[in-house]
Amino acid sequence: MSYTPQTDLWLERSRLDGMMLGAVSYGGFFFLTVQAATALLRRPRYGGKIARHRVVLLFYILITFMLGTVGFAANARYTEMIWIDLRDAPGGPAALIDDEFNYKINVLALTCYYIMEWFMQVLLLHRCFVIWDWARYVTIPMITLYIAMIAMSIIVLIEASTGIVWYNINIELAYLCIEVGLTVIYTILTANRLLVIRNQMKQIMPEYDSSTYDIVVLVVIESAVLYSVFAIIFIVSFALHSNVSNLCFLSISHVQGIAQLLIIIRVARGQTYTHEWSARVAAAPTTVAFSGTVFDSINVEATPEQCDAQLHAPVVSMAEVNLP
Repeated sequence: MSYTPQTDLWLERSRLDGMMLGAVSYGGFFFLTVQAATALLRRPRYGGKIARHRVVLLFYILITFMLGTVGFAANARYTEMIWIDLRDAPGGPAALIDDEFNYKINVLALTCYYIMEWFMQVLLLHRCFVIWDWARYVTIPMITLYIAMIAMSIIVLIEASTGIVWYNINIELAYLCIEVGLTVIYTILTANRLLVIRNQMKQIMPEYDSSTYDIVVLVVIESAVLYSVFAIIFIVSFALHSNVSNLCFLSISHVQGIAQLLIIIRVARGQTYTHEWSARVAAAPTTVAFSGTVFDSINVEATPEQCDAQLHAPVVSMAEVNLP
């Protein structure tokens, strides 16, 4: 005869499974962080110092990794408290899950992940602004959304510190929508800009090889889709007060971090172009320069060591073309 306790088993299972998914995603985040740092610290083959922009990226990687690690450690510790340290608390594990913000360790975890999100969104914004040559009709709306996102996250943290139930923080839904919206808007703006430039180059030079643009657009979209799909699932489940949100909540920041690191690694290793390009003898050399953050200058005839970012380089220079 089996004994089934009077509790919400699905709630407990989702929280525990979410922690396990969080551990898996953190493992991937840790592994890619090490790979990205190693790639950025690699010195040029013919000597020379590590470029300044790579130092900036190393700082970004270090900060996001530290914040993600503290957040993950806090979540892991509270998971132990739920089923070990405080298992005899009134209401059992289910009550501890519902009232998680009564414990400051969870507020610490949420704070770390929110600050981590701020850094990752700055990376997206700077990349977008550089591609659009800091056009005001792009920068002003995006910065406004970013400031609104930060303001909402601070309000969420203030409410969480009072011990409120997670699903009762109504502004959290607006925060999540703005955060995902920034990622989607960034992807649309960046991809559209690159495709417009590609088409202009094709009009000027019909024989022009536009593969470089196609690959870079694909990289941008890949990084955005990985996080956006995961985040949309979380938003819908949170809005419905579904326990499915517990499966995503402890992993969502790791997934966004992984998406950013994948780009950094590919560019640092010179893998944003295919080996087929080097075989195209007749193709004209082309360069796409993404200054500043994730993308390095990508030359289809360059070696991986020569694929280096230009933190203060021009926006996107394929030729001397006047862009609208």
